[in-house]
Amino acid sequence: MTTPFPLIDLSGPPEARGLAYGAAAAGRVRKSLAHYGAQLSAGGLSAERVRAMATAFLPVIERFDPAYVQEMRGIADGAQVELADIVLINCRTEVLQLAKRSPAPADKDGCTGAIILPEASADGTLLHGQNWDWKSECAETGVVLRIRRDDGPDILTFVEAGGLSRCGLNGAGIAITANYLESDRDYRQQGIPLSLLRRKALEQSQVALAFQTLYATPKSASNNLMLSHASPRLRAEAQPGTEGVNRMRESGFGVDIECAPDESFCIHPEAGLLVHANHWQSQTALSKLKDTGLANVPDSLYRDRRVRAALMARHPGITLDDLRAAFFDDWQSPWSVCRPPRMNLGGNLSATVAMILMRPGAGVMEIAPLPALNRDFTRYELNPAPLRAAAE
Repeated sequence: MTTPFPLIDLSGPPEARGLAYGAAAAGRVRKSLAHYGAQLSAGGLSAERVRAMATAFLPVIERFDPAYVQEMRGIADGAQVELADIVLINCRTEVLQLAKRSPAPADKDGCTGAIILPEASADGTLLHGQNWDWKSECAETGVVLRIRRDDGPDILTFVEAGGLSRCGLNGAGIAITANYLESDRDYRQQGIPLSLLRRKALEQSQVALAFQTLYATPKSASNNLMLSHASPRLRAEAQPGTEGVNRMRESGFGVDIECAPDESFCIHPEAGLLVHANHWQSQTALSKLKDTGLANVPDSLYRDRRVRAALMARHPGITLDDLRAAFFDDWQSPWSVCRPPRMNLGGNLSATVAMILMRPGAGVMEIAPLPALNRDFTRYELNPAPLRAAAE
């Protein structure tokens, strides 16, 4: 039986915020550490070695944003685990891939993501979502954080317990999702952990600065990042038999950024749509690097096409339910857009852990855990009704 991901409200300075977070999510943090600890131990890596690999990222994180180290220290204290354990959760992509050099095969994040610009949607709102494909056990470790900030927009983010961010939206209308990519340039340098780039982007009030963070910051590994922005505006729309009426519409922006560790490549919407899975699409990128991940995620070649075709069939009147239906696609199950638990090529149990649907302009996120088995969504709001009423 699946249960909704718990919502944790956070505020205050970084370490105090982390302390409250760690205490509220302690059980899920320990489950997450147990999952990754068992996987890395199977490859012959001791707990001490794993913690040393994670701790090696601390100076990099400190230089990027010392507040992140303070927040992680608070999470560790609240959950009563080692700081290195929390760093591991926030650097788990990098540590697991570095562990590939051991005999144990590494898992691959899946994910199929989509952005629908206002001109392609039924009601003129921007829609953004993804299926997150990963270890099925993570359905028991995910949480949603609602972070109240004094120094920037508030944040609503879905993340593995102990992490600072994975995907989400902010009070400025910025949203982000991410997809696994791999190239022959990976792990030649030590860069900023990918999860912290997403958090930094969600801290921005301006979409240009969020884009700059994702595009220009050096990374250890490749990754695909989908960035959107929505803001309401009044636009006159001519109606038959009238002189025009004012309706609230959204202005929208979306871009897909395929990132190698040292270079990034942009893909722009076509017909108001962006869809991406887990293989490189930019022809410029493919002329300069080698896609080394596709052999491990062969279903990626049709997952993005299946979603795009389903959305184009509803274009230009796409609704959130149309996006939901596209992400539920089960063609070629269990190697499908919506993946039930199955053994992956690395020998681990994998699934679509969560389906995340967002209206960034409204600050609303809907999430279903293990959607191949469960179609119940929980709605999370950045500014829920009681909070809005108090502000008015």
